[in-house]
Amino acid sequence: MTRAAGADQDDRIVDVPGPARPHPSGSAWEPRVDLHLEDGLAEAEVDHWVRSACVLCSNGCGCDIAVKDGRMVGVRGRADDRVNRGRLGPKGLYGSTPWSHSPDRLTRPLVREGGDLVETDWDTAMGRIVAESRRLLDEKGPLSHGFYTSGQLFLEEYYAQAVVGKAGIGTPHMDGNTRLCTATAAASLKESFGADGQPGSYDDVEHAEAIFLYGHNVAETQTVLWRRMLDRIEGTDPPAVVCVDPRETDVARACGRTGGVHLPVRVGTNVALVNGLVRELLTRGWTDDAWVAAHTLGREDLEATVADYDPERVGHICGVEPDDVRRAAEIFGTTDRVLSTVLQGFYQSHQATAASVGVNNLHLLRGMLGRPGCGILQMNGQPTAQNNRETGADGDLTGFRNWQNPQHVQRLAELWNVDPMTIPHWSDPTHAMQIFSYAEAGTIGLLWVSATNPAVSMPESARIKRILGGEQCFVVVQDLFFTETAALADVVLPAAGWGEKTGTFTNADRTVHLSEQAVDPPGEARSDLDIWMAYADAMGFEDKDGAPLVKWRTPEEWFDAWREASAGRPCDYSALSYDTLRSSEGIQWPVTEEQPDGTARLYADAHFPSDTDYCETYGHDLLTGGTVTEEQHRAKAPAGRAFLKAEHWTPPHEQVSDEFPLRLTTGRTVYQFHTRTKTGRARPLDAAAPGPWVELCAADAGALGLADGDEAEVTTPRGSIRAPLRVREQEPGTAFVPFHYAGEGQANVLTMTVWDPVSKQPTFKTAACRVAKAGPGGGA
Repeated sequence: MTRAAGADQDDRIVDVPGPARPHPSGSAWEPRVDLHLEDGLAEAEVDHWVRSACVLCSNGCGCDIAVKDGRMVGVRGRADDRVNRGRLGPKGLYGSTPWSHSPDRLTRPLVREGGDLVETDWDTAMGRIVAESRRLLDEKGPLSHGFYTSGQLFLEEYYAQAVVGKAGIGTPHMDGNTRLCTATAAASLKESFGADGQPGSYDDVEHAEAIFLYGHNVAETQTVLWRRMLDRIEGTDPPAVVCVDPRETDVARACGRTGGVHLPVRVGTNVALVNGLVRELLTRGWTDDAWVAAHTLGREDLEATVADYDPERVGHICGVEPDDVRRAAEIFGTTDRVLSTVLQGFYQSHQATAASVGVNNLHLLRGMLGRPGCGILQMNGQPTAQNNRETGADGDLTGFRNWQNPQHVQRLAELWNVDPMTIPHWSDPTHAMQIFSYAEAGTIGLLWVSATNPAVSMPESARIKRILGGEQCFVVVQDLFFTETAALADVVLPAAGWGEKTGTFTNADRTVHLSEQAVDPPGEARSDLDIWMAYADAMGFEDKDGAPLVKWRTPEEWFDAWREASAGRPCDYSALSYDTLRSSEGIQWPVTEEQPDGTARLYADAHFPSDTDYCETYGHDLLTGGTVTEEQHRAKAPAGRAFLKAEHWTPPHEQVSDEFPLRLTTGRTVYQFHTRTKTGRARPLDAAAPGPWVELCAADAGALGLADGDEAEVTTPRGSIRAPLRVREQEPGTAFVPFHYAGEGQANVLTMTVWDPVSKQPTFKTAACRVAKAGPGGGA
């Protein structure tokens, strides 16, 4: 690692957040530029730097890519970027570029011949896909096709996929691995406010007097955002930190030193907790009654639902102290500026949408939106998950449109110049879990997987591998490497990655960045955008006038087409351009003629996108997922008001028993990203976390005769894995396993094919398990 003048170059493996810049509330976050180059390379030796932003978590930190001799050789943070002010986390610093010149990159297409995948040319590979696609369309129609994509492509690529899938083929079977990650973020925002879109801003950290983190281990998932919080926590007037997490994380440890509260809730009880917090606000009078009456609907039903969730009952259900529930509610109810963040501990757990909506309820009851320090961030887990949702590559209608609204469908049909009946809108879009079930049955005969590795990341992964490897479905995979999923495909297409193509992406607080191409992709690899266009051309997709459906050829042309598609919708990019982004520090949508510099916070005017003719959804029953009809929604006369909604807590699907006495939860490590396709090829990150492990608290480990470093076997009704044991502080009765790893420690061998009724997000965090000693200690 080289050192640049004025740059902080401490080892981010050892000191993950890096050097502090403490500051008081309301003051600016001081820049700190992080830099990492290949060993032996000095900054002065870099040929040139290319503007981009990091894609190894949902923070979207502004950075520049170092290029030397046509290779990406490192990165540095951009001091002027609004997201990170020059900082980069360990994944961004050490994992951004080594994968790009890894010797095992896919460089030519592969097709299956006689049971083996063999190299071929693009014409042959695409010809095989097109032949199968045409056969299925002729014999079975558009429902024979399914698409499963990522949270890591560019906006332009998602939009191209949405146009091809919805207007070219006409299939509702489109989703992304964002379904596993942050589908609940979108669902909870739609249910409360009428449309997707994060109300808050990262800038709220500088102004908040309290920060509530609900199932959000920000210290490991978004390290630069954690550094931003720490710089307030270590300042002269720190915000009180309240953390909801069964594990004793760095975030949880910060609670004590700020006068906050750690609530180590029992896995699967989040709804009971948020109901209890809401009840405390209501019974203690910590609500803005005039604001609530003017700008919300549903208060009476909300009060009736939460009435029985007193602190004692909540403490009993959740396994926490009743006084801690009272204290957390008091902090929320008596503090002028509260920032709330939510992530996988809520999204991947039982009653995910109901719990996340409960967080929205807290802010609505206090009228705490649209002001500095008063934000909600229903977080994303992936860097471009927001674009997947905006464009409709996840199955929703493009531009946050409502599939139940004929006028919304008509507008899309006009944009694409197709018959409205081509665009699937007769029922809910098909979610990922159902897509794989259809592929299992052969109803979907062609499944196209792009930039994701479901053989490792999907729940009940042994079943997923059987589906992908079966003869009932033709599987296409486009990726950077020969992943566990690619090994099961019928055709594999080599894709270009970050830095090898140009495009835009939007982070978790709606900040849009442009990432410029820095180097050429290796061999015959092509961008995902080029792949979708080649498929559309080969299929001969046309609009209703006989012209090519895909009219745009460059990333910038696709972005301009997207600007038109987004105009007038909540995610409005209409006044944004590549030229603007090239000179910006990151811009938050909506960006319109009236707001050309973007919008820091939504709903400052307390007007919500809930009108029946405008909203993205009419809503759902939080317990059953039943859809609210247009007539029911219109009868409520929302008139721009938000919805207060709540549901009773119910026990998780899989209960502990004598055979399976522990609750299994899965999660992340700071040193790896998803299934390690990129970060596993970065030596510092791989050395820091080369394999999986199992965590138990000391009491549980002792009762099982286990010691730190022992080889442990974790078993659920679906299978078993083995990994070294780590004894850590966490809620008794809980076992934790990171999900990143394949092989004998693959966590998703253990998880369930069960999903939230509204968001359809799998419940990775509520399986019942047992843990036993599998061998002598080998270190962990």
